[in-house]
Amino acid sequence: MPRKLPEYNAASLADIAFMLLLFFLVTTTMDVDSGLERKLPPPPPPNQDLSKQPQIKERNVFVVLVNKNDQLLVEGKPMRVRDLREAAENFMANPNNDPTLPEKEVKDVPFFGPTEVTKGVISLQNDVGTTYGTYIAVQNELVGAINDLRDQLAQRKWGKSYDDLDRDQQKAVQEIYPSRISEAEPKKVGKK
Repeated sequence: MPRKLPEYNAASLADIAFMLLLFFLVTTTMDVDSGLERKLPPPPPPNQDLSKQPQIKERNVFVVLVNKNDQLLVEGKPMRVRDLREAAENFMANPNNDPTLPEKEVKDVPFFGPTEVTKGVISLQNDVGTTYGTYIAVQNELVGAINDLRDQLAQRKWGKSYDDLDRDQQKAVQEIYPSRISEAEPKKVGKK
């Protein structure tokens, strides 16, 4: 007669496995993607003639320089990061058609009809020694300025925030306030 094998009580193993699973779920951190959301332009065609590129007038460019000491020079004047958003908004909106601010051209924009659209471009250049925190803060203020203008326009036109608009409405608002932030390659100015 074959001998009977002793039975295991698997209930305690399942409990231990469940406790281990709970432990790892509670103590594990999930990596969240962070960084800047940017849509890069497509690469230029290989046979592109660089002499035929359109020239941008100086008045249409909002120049932001950040040095190795995390100090801003905006349009040739020192500025604090917290004042940058308002300055960028005033530049891009140019509400009084100031001749020192960017030009506007009339375009037929869906939902708006013939509308003045800014030709403004924001140019940002950092020093190699600029800290990451300042770099992100400056980027946030510049992108925030464009987003604020879009939100204000959406509120005036539809009484909703920009994020609540449908895709076609958002495209129309983007056409009036395009996100043109040009970032030049960092330069090394002195040693840090």
